[in-house]
Amino acid sequence: MTQETRPDPEARNPRRDFLGKSALGLAALGAAGLAPASASAMSHGDKKKGFDLFAAPLDGKGHYKLPELPYAYDALEPAIDEQTTRLHHDLHFQGYTSGLNNALGKLAAARDSGDFGLVQHWEGKLAFHGAGYMLHLVFFDGLAPAGSTSPSQSLRKALEKDFGSFAAFKAHFSAASRTVEGSGWGILGYQPVGDRLLVLQAEKHQNRTQWGILPLLTLDVWEHAYYLKYQNRRAEYVENFWSVVNWDRLAERLEAAKGLHS
Repeated sequence: MTQETRPDPEARNPRRDFLGKSALGLAALGAAGLAPASASAMSHGDKKKGFDLFAAPLDGKGHYKLPELPYAYDALEPAIDEQTTRLHHDLHFQGYTSGLNNALGKLAAARDSGDFGLVQHWEGKLAFHGAGYMLHLVFFDGLAPAGSTSPSQSLRKALEKDFGSFAAFKAHFSAASRTVEGSGWGILGYQPVGDRLLVLQAEKHQNRTQWGILPLLTLDVWEHAYYLKYQNRRAEYVENFWSVVNWDRLAERLEAAKGLHS
């Protein structure tokens, strides 16, 4: 199983603070080819707040923070097991959070000293960890307990407009997610310049995607996201993902993305 990041134990201090209004750093995530997006208020279950739309949780020094899950670790079973959710969120997501903050710190130090000898290295880390942070933010916020949400008529119509039918969208997204070479993601994104929805693949986190896309729904197909339960059965994991999609959240994010475009 691929082990691409290691968390910084000193940095792990997640809080339930999803309402910080500081804009997500475009330098960090624009370098990854993805514009910032997350979400506003949860509309299912006990109405806990989710991640703030188009913002990330920051601490008092402007460092990115690991947001707590807006649902219990076992809330996604049986589609996604409790142990995987714990490891995925607490270790892997934290690893990208720490890596993003570290890359930003190293580049700030380079500017202060005027020594840009390692700028290529740290720009690569900024793209990798920044995109990893962004995609995990959308991934965890885009899930909900099975059966707690359903696609609204307006969301179905939006998907039908750009994919032909709701079923065609699901088939396209599933196929894209299943066929990522190695580790990566399936992504539903909104393209402001074309005012359209697109399905994209990402290899790693930052490769084979498109500039200016606002990610609305993401599916992590790195092995760490499914291997404990599914082993090499990625297709089964992708199929079961649909049972825990937070359709209310997707509709909210799409509405907000179109609001930025108008």
